Amino acid sequence: MNPLYRNDKPGQHAPSSYAAGLTPVDRAPLTGKIKVDVAVIGAGFTGLWAAKTLAAAGREVVVLDAHRIGFGASGRNGGQVHSGFNKGQQALEASLGETRARALWDLSEAAKAQLRDFCAEHPETAYKPGIAHGEYDKLHLAEARLDADHMARHYGLEIEVLDRADFAEIVRSPLYQGGTIDPSGGHLQPLKYALALGRAAEAAGAVIYERTDVESVIEGARVTLRTPRGQVQAGHVIVAGNGYLPNILPSVNRKVMPINSFIAATEPLPDRWHEVLARDIAVADSKFVVNYYRFDPDKRFLFGGRESYSIGFPSDIQTALIARMESLFPQLKGVQVDHVWGGSLGITPTRLPHVARVSPNILSGAGFSGQGVALSGMAGRVMAEAVLGQQDALATFEALNVPAFPGGTALRAPILTLAMTWFALRDRIGF
Repeated sequence: MNPLYRNDKPGQHAPSSYAAGLTPVDRAPLTGKIKVDVAVIGAGFTGLWAAKTLAAAGREVVVLDAHRIGFGASGRNGGQVHSGFNKGQQALEASLGETRARALWDLSEAAKAQLRDFCAEHPETAYKPGIAHGEYDKLHLAEARLDADHMARHYGLEIEVLDRADFAEIVRSPLYQGGTIDPSGGHLQPLKYALALGRAAEAAGAVIYERTDVESVIEGARVTLRTPRGQVQAGHVIVAGNGYLPNILPSVNRKVMPINSFIAATEPLPDRWHEVLARDIAVADSKFVVNYYRFDPDKRFLFGGRESYSIGFPSDIQTALIARMESLFPQLKGVQVDHVWGGSLGITPTRLPHVARVSPNILSGAGFSGQGVALSGMAGRVMAEAVLGQQDALATFEALNVPAFPGGTALRAPILTLAMTWFALRDRIGF
């Protein structure tokens, strides 16, 4: 089943608290044949940063999205801005060497700075600094302390490490043994960020076509993209479909696959939110099936987690999700939930992003594995700069050398389902 339509209605945003009351600008679909310098597939953070960068450099750019700006993971994620990658710096140093690991870290820091600078110019994005990470056992807390020491000594990142009592003063759950706080991370309203990026790309000269599926990619000296009512010929193509990319580029689909994540938003809790968090920060934790949460500007509690590994959404998203929330925060038991939604994110076998040149004039950025709010935008900029002739940052991403899933596109989903189900069981029994 086409991932663009298996859980969503054509041209409509997910039923999230982000989209509630939103009246999106209606951008026309592509009709007819056009020729451009660069075509971008996907109007999320990656594609829009690529388009904005290229248009500002004077290139003729179009963006094609099957639905709307921010329809996919970019417009429905938890809004959490993390440092680094889904692997720690010490692991990257061990596998890639200190020089390449340092280059990756510098890219990730630039990604956060790029996002913060953009949000400062667009206050509707509601960026707030600070992100915490909760640990369920003393061993993981000790490892977090060692990691924080390494990051302070070698990278200048000051992470606060708190024991159980001090962490509980800030993140008011009885289940954590302690945790960390990274003041350089943060959180934002992701759909408003995506929409602001879309406007910025258009202001720079990019043209965005919505409700325009790319049905096939024909490689050549100029790449041809076929859509239901039109066709684009482009000197370069940047593919930014992530977990929503149909199987139109097998070399990408073999390395990136979608998994589903779900979020609930409570009623506004302006007088009670301090019962949960003492600071207006985002939080994630050390469960393999991670919990992540924060308050939005209306003081709705947004609580997310991953509980489904099938292609389609379960018929009942809310029950399991709310049970997880109330287990962590018994003080929220019985609080009204106003919105529940799901979405797909792209992951890779290594949980590190696949940002690479997949043919001489086609580049792809995907598989950010839960770390994409900042990194995906940097990936878009890096791919755009590669089209403009600046290759160093792309080479840094390509050093990650992401492998294909075992069995390719045919077996990646059942193999991952077995693995994720096992790790979910480990979480439940505390193993």
